[in-house]
Amino acid sequence: MRFSKTSLVSASLLLGQAAAELPPIVMKGSKFFYENGTQFFMKGVAYQQDSAASGQSTGSSKYSDPLADPASCRRDVPLLKQLRTNTIRTYAIDPTKNHDECMKLLDDAGIYVISDLSEPSLSVNRDDPKWDVELLKRYTDVVDALSGYSNVIGFFAGNEVTNNATNTDASAYVKAAVRDTKNHIKATTKRWLGVGYAANDDADIRENIAKYFNCGNQSEAIDYWGYNIYSWCGESSFTDSGYDKQVEFFKGYSVPVFFAEYGCNIPHGAEGRIWEETTALYSDKMTGVISGGIVYMYHQEENDYGLVQIKGSTASKLKDFDTLSTAMASVRPSPTQMDAYNPTNSPAACPTVNSKWVVSGDRLPPTPNNDLCECMYKSLTCVPSDNLKTTDFGKIFNYVCDQTPEACDGINGNVTSGVYGPFSMCGDKQKLGYILNEYYNSQNQASGACEFKGQATIQAAEADDRCKASLAEASEAASNTQGGSETSKNIAVPIPMKHLFTIGDLAVGAYVVVAMGVGAGMVLL
Repeated sequence: MRFSKTSLVSASLLLGQAAAELPPIVMKGSKFFYENGTQFFMKGVAYQQDSAASGQSTGSSKYSDPLADPASCRRDVPLLKQLRTNTIRTYAIDPTKNHDECMKLLDDAGIYVISDLSEPSLSVNRDDPKWDVELLKRYTDVVDALSGYSNVIGFFAGNEVTNNATNTDASAYVKAAVRDTKNHIKATTKRWLGVGYAANDDADIRENIAKYFNCGNQSEAIDYWGYNIYSWCGESSFTDSGYDKQVEFFKGYSVPVFFAEYGCNIPHGAEGRIWEETTALYSDKMTGVISGGIVYMYHQEENDYGLVQIKGSTASKLKDFDTLSTAMASVRPSPTQMDAYNPTNSPAACPTVNSKWVVSGDRLPPTPNNDLCECMYKSLTCVPSDNLKTTDFGKIFNYVCDQTPEACDGINGNVTSGVYGPFSMCGDKQKLGYILNEYYNSQNQASGACEFKGQATIQAAEADDRCKASLAEASEAASNTQGGSETSKNIAVPIPMKHLFTIGDLAVGAYVVVAMGVGAGMVLL
């Protein structure tokens, strides 16, 4: 078992945890199983305060890690057990904190965890998507913090990032996050841990997005599909709610599907929920295709989806708590035994590009490589001044990319053509240095071309042998136009070369990108 560096738990607790570990959940085809071969149906509750329904932002960059609050876990885990919960979903955990005690309490109660990898200020932004070194570190830090606990099922690389037809481009960056998180798990963890995506129920994109995350190279595809669905409200039915259509669509899906959020509070608010959908979810009509679901949510907040009201250190059950508990007590899903299950479903075909789906299915943004980005930055002559505020980056991006669009080729990406600059995955300061240096060179290094009213400065460019090798590898990978994304290296996605610019004494390719958002309208990433 792996524990965080900040662990302060006593030796007796650690020994107790090792002895009481839940068996890991495994995946086969489109179903989950316990290690003994019995099918696992998720009976979940979303467990995190200040988390908005249906993937909506709370408007705050702050969050409270529910797995690092032992007092709350001691209070709440018995109540979760009363609901017959076997899974909780958390939306943001702090990988620097200790989670041993809460995870031990959950383990003892027979409760597994599935956690989102992002946090409010570090996630793929649907309005200005990117996948860079900072986000990769955040995601892999969360994996490292939780992967040692046997009662962790896996993670979500995104939650409703693409939520309508206007922002489908963001899905390419989330799928890149899926790919790189899966690669990290494979390299660092000996057991199966899944990486999935939680989607909203938007009629324009629901089929395309489900196909996109499932299609192509399966080392880049999701391990499971979470659906945030609120279509069954109050007294409804399998057909009136549209559940029948979901079952019909996903019956051919090649990985497990479950409801990552459900629990409509219309028309009578949270306390008026009667949980007919829970009974349906675990009925024979659905369990052949849908592997259970996660009720939104444990805590009662302004959005009125709660099962429990928290006041100070006291938790009081609301009316819908007992109603849900009764519904859960009555469900008896019919399991499939793993040995008797022979999956036949195949991955979906990638959706075609059209007016409601702009993402090409065969190429993803490159894997963030901080060493390469640092090498690139050290090799520049014109860079941002040390005193330049990050809030002023956007003005320079706007000016340079408007005046000299080709200077921004190496940092931009186009999800439709699948063309990505080799440094599109770098950090904001590194990208800014790149375009400043490109602009400076385009002006023949003229006096004043690296000033920007004191916002840029000249540095002594350097490139040691290691950096030269990394930059040369990036150039070679970028000039390779054969095939799709390179999962083995992914320093740069294969894209056509346009011209050469000089970094120190090394020639490196700058590349043609039909940049999205370049010019006066470019917004700082």
